[in-house]
Amino acid sequence: MVDQKRFALFLATPDSEFVKKEYGGYHNVFVSTFGDEGEHWDSFRVVEGEFPDEKDLDKYDGFVISGSSHDSFENDPWILKLCEIVKKLDEMKKKILGICFGHQIIARVRGGTVGRARKGPELKLTDITIVKDAIKPGSFFGNEIPDSIAILKLHQDEVLVLPESAKVLAYSEKYEVEMFSIEDHLFCIQGHPEYNKEILHEIVDRVLRLGFIKQDFADAAKASMENRGADRKLLETICKNFLKGRVPAN
Repeated sequence: MVDQKRFALFLATPDSEFVKKEYGGYHNVFVSTFGDEGEHWDSFRVVEGEFPDEKDLDKYDGFVISGSSHDSFENDPWILKLCEIVKKLDEMKKKILGICFGHQIIARVRGGTVGRARKGPELKLTDITIVKDAIKPGSFFGNEIPDSIAILKLHQDEVLVLPESAKVLAYSEKYEVEMFSIEDHLFCIQGHPEYNKEILHEIVDRVLRLGFIKQDFADAAKASMENRGADRKLLETICKNFLKGRVPAN
């Protein structure tokens, strides 16, 4: 019998009422995007100080760190604890997929610099340009490496200086680091492969209502999603290939 693959999801964000009602929580959003039948997924609400015991880390095949409304460069106790765990996982060469806040945390742990985005926040569907020379054919990107990928984005911070050993895999007009990898076990994405249009729409409405963004910014965010969608299937495949060590067939 094949051993059941186990993954851990580090949730750095609480569930919104909308996500709870529509999907039963972010755990289900992530597992439906990155999970496969027969796998076991555990969630740890790291934002609330919930972490696995260090002795249990080895039983997981891979880890995913979610986005967050918190700043990745802050020193809240839970953020420092997360950095400590990531450092340990990195030493163990465990696969970690970092998304948005998670992408920045991995850069921070490996000696990069994160901070406020120099060209301001982004909240929309946008295209990121793939650095094809940095990706080996037959890697987790597959054999057909795209020129660009459409992805949903929501962030106000960015990786300002990459860790020394990191390779930029994608960039955009506004941000120099949209995707990066380190060795074979760390893969980081500034955008949100797990988001759909409905999730982002609801976030736009919520942050507008709370006064965090202005109406024209909200309108532009919604307009970006009007006539097209993110390349969710492609992003899902790339992330799954990475997490599960799959090499796509020719």
